[in-house]
Amino acid sequence: MKNYFLSNKGGFLKALGIFFIIILVLLGLTLGAGYAFLSDKLSSMNYVETDKGDFEINEGVDKALKDYRTIALFGLDSRDSSFENSRSDCIILVSINKRTNDVKLTSVYRDTYVDIEGHGLDKITHAYAYGGPELAVNTLNKNLDLNITEFVTVNFDTVETIVDSINGITLSITDAEASQIGFSSGGTYTLDGKEALSYARIRKIDSDYKRTERMRTVLEAVLNKVKTQDISEISNFVDIILPHISTNMSANSIITMVPSAIFYNISDSTGWPYDVSGYSSDAWYGVPVTLESNVKKLHKEVFGDDDYTPSETVQEISDDIINETGYSG
Repeated sequence: MKNYFLSNKGGFLKALGIFFIIILVLLGLTLGAGYAFLSDKLSSMNYVETDKGDFEINEGVDKALKDYRTIALFGLDSRDSSFENSRSDCIILVSINKRTNDVKLTSVYRDTYVDIEGHGLDKITHAYAYGGPELAVNTLNKNLDLNITEFVTVNFDTVETIVDSINGITLSITDAEASQIGFSSGGTYTLDGKEALSYARIRKIDSDYKRTERMRTVLEAVLNKVKTQDISEISNFVDIILPHISTNMSANSIITMVPSAIFYNISDSTGWPYDVSGYSSDAWYGVPVTLESNVKKLHKEVFGDDDYTPSETVQEISDDIINETGYSG
């Protein structure tokens, strides 16, 4: 099989951001089976009925981003199969250039201080818990000048399921990590799903950045094992994953993406905001300094607009954040 997957050098951002694209590629490998076959597979996903009118887009943004299709990918911190009342521990923008098939992945840091409709300034991770995917998408659109109308949500419990589906993954772990997942000492182990998820969730011994790195390590191990499997095994793997995905993308919409997926070029990946300072009140927040300048840079780096002027909405929120935190640049 051609290596459409990630190398060991890929980061967590690519590993999780390409998750949905990999599903498209795997489906593409069975494309010869026909539309009805793919549609039947996709019917096992959790489909959320939405209307484009449910998504608020700042004035002028649709025109500015007409050549791009951006899908919001949410990773929930739920410890069960529910998609309700959970914070989005991971938020990734998958931005596809419709003319070139270049894909840029942008990770929006979970503690970023933004305006959430009806809740004021707060961490962006809370938007999903407050109002589900619709509010989470609208928060991204409102604060970052985006025109997202599509989302894909996965639960971290999916990690446990997919690791078990491939009979475990082999990882080298440190003594400190071993103590957090019930092992007596560090070494090389074959982890089952529960152990792999516990490993990925470790936070107490170091930092949130290392936690992110561990999730990347788990996903890379999964993907590297899957790429060695035959088509039948891959088909079964897709059948196991799809029920753990929630999306408002119809089967037809996803299938139309399948033929192009193998040509997608993951050209860049980064984190947002680019310039951030810590702010503490009732909790710790990551303040974009400033929101306006970070949005301007986002549109330059991701969408190639060197002269982008943020909308009045973004400028107003940016001023509110400055007035609240005192961070003006």
